[in-house]
Amino acid sequence: MVVTSCGAKGSTPDGSSDRPSVVVTYSILGSLVREVVGTSADVTVLMPNGSDPHEWQPSAKDIEKLQNADLVVTNGLGLEAGLVDVLKQAQDDHVDIFVATDHITPRRVGEGEGADPTDADQAVGAKDPHIWTDPSVMAEVVQALGEKLASVNIEVSDQTAKVSEDLLTLDHNIEKSISTLEPENRLLITGHESLGYFARRYNFTLIGAIIPNLSSKSEASAADMTALVGKIKANQVHVIFTELGTSDDVADSLAKDSGAKVMEISTHVLPDDGSYATFMTNLASTIVSALKS
Repeated sequence: MVVTSCGAKGSTPDGSSDRPSVVVTYSILGSLVREVVGTSADVTVLMPNGSDPHEWQPSAKDIEKLQNADLVVTNGLGLEAGLVDVLKQAQDDHVDIFVATDHITPRRVGEGEGADPTDADQAVGAKDPHIWTDPSVMAEVVQALGEKLASVNIEVSDQTAKVSEDLLTLDHNIEKSISTLEPENRLLITGHESLGYFARRYNFTLIGAIIPNLSSKSEASAADMTALVGKIKANQVHVIFTELGTSDDVADSLAKDSGAKVMEISTHVLPDDGSYATFMTNLASTIVSALKS
């Protein structure tokens, strides 16, 4: 359920609802917020499903919705680059803002992961914003969100507990499915550096990325591609995973030069049922199937 909220706080455009309004920046986070909130508030997700959060820019109407919200839920760590100034203004205007990454221990870029360590996003120790690929991390976010919702008079303690438990069950099921994959086959080449939390949680090794950066707005150089071909061959990686923001031409060229095959995965787009659980189950099963073949 998505109810667009603009105008006065807690009201829909036709004035038919007096429930509080919660505005969420992107779709995957929004899926979990909806599960937690249920019918206790009207939830709006700003970015359409399938939008690249690194690229998306808000309209005047989006800014109005955000300014009129009882609570804004955002990822943080620079993921929503186009909203940085808008969120700062909302905060200055005393809008309540919940930043998901403030409530977890962020993963940091490891040695050899970034192609250009002089770039702040790729330097060893840079914080990774792609938290949603680890359900156990999202369970931490949900627990903190429940407390924040209560502070703005949206009481969802029972639902918070249920969603957290469901996330831990999902995590267990994914871990079980991945256990069928031999450790030496858990090697990842991705479109950009978006699977760091997934890799950390389920014991994969990040070999490299077509866009060697935490943001899909970056571009890969010829030198980056040459280095990546070398890594693929040296580690005997046979699958390149592409995703939202990956150039098909670059991926195909990389596959041709390295001998690996290309497989598309969904790391930023919810499935048709809008479910985070389905999203993560599909992501894990696609990766496992591709690496087994």
